[in-house]
Amino acid sequence: MILFMARVFGEIDNVPVGSTFVNRRELYDARVHRELQAGICGGQDGAESIVVSGGYADDEDNGDEIIYTGQGGQDPNTRKQVKDQTLTKGNVGLARSKLEGYLVRVVRGAGGDEVFSPSKGLRYDGLYRVADFWHEPGIDGPRVWRFRLVIDKEASSPPEVNGFEDPGPVGRRSVTTQRPVRSLAVAQRVKRLHDYTCQICRTRITTPAGGYAEAAHIRGLGEPHNGTDVESNVLCLCPNHHVMLDTGAIYVDPDWTVWDTATGNVVGTLQRIARHRVDPQQLAYHKAHYAP
Repeated sequence: MILFMARVFGEIDNVPVGSTFVNRRELYDARVHRELQAGICGGQDGAESIVVSGGYADDEDNGDEIIYTGQGGQDPNTRKQVKDQTLTKGNVGLARSKLEGYLVRVVRGAGGDEVFSPSKGLRYDGLYRVADFWHEPGIDGPRVWRFRLVIDKEASSPPEVNGFEDPGPVGRRSVTTQRPVRSLAVAQRVKRLHDYTCQICRTRITTPAGGYAEAAHIRGLGEPHNGTDVESNVLCLCPNHHVMLDTGAIYVDPDWTVWDTATGNVVGTLQRIARHRVDPQQLAYHKAHYAP
């Protein structure tokens, strides 16, 4: 459990996985989710908890993995998305939890996916980590922020009862997550082609064991981005620019200009070589999901 400016990241004492609550007031009083209406409890310092209850049409609940829609932009009467969401309030909190590695408490409420949600009230379903975030046009048209949360199985394991494993919360189902298999050969070749030099800042990190760089996929592998593990979808970057690319802090235009998302300033030009073709379509996908 991590305490930070009155927020509690992680488990709440004496509230085991599978605990149920009649309503949001009980949930609030137990400190599991300290918001009576909002689905995200968080801010600039991170998000501590979310409620999954079918409030947004774009939500996808697959049990151990959730594609969660950010908050904001809904018409309060029709619950249709009428405005683009912004990376503020709870949305920026979830993004911050990804950067800081904070685990997020997930509560499911009646009204969510019937396979994984309780038939009534609310249920605490354990700790999830924010694996990715991006934006894209939602089902109703305006852009929404989306967050992929994956269960932390070690932190969310149910207790043993009388020597036998507890079956877990009612409504939970086993879900097999397909994890993308990354090719070390592809990553190594791209890095060697660039002599372990960052394609953005031209930095080459030299260690006692030789050069160091990171292979960054432009379009993420696996669900929901379904990028391919090929050289044209990989950049050779320093650790700083790898993180910035993954989080949308930078993006690359078709003319190879690298932009800072927050300031709108030019960072530089993507360095290219003849033996490593970078696919402009992958860059366009990244820009569409991360640029302002």
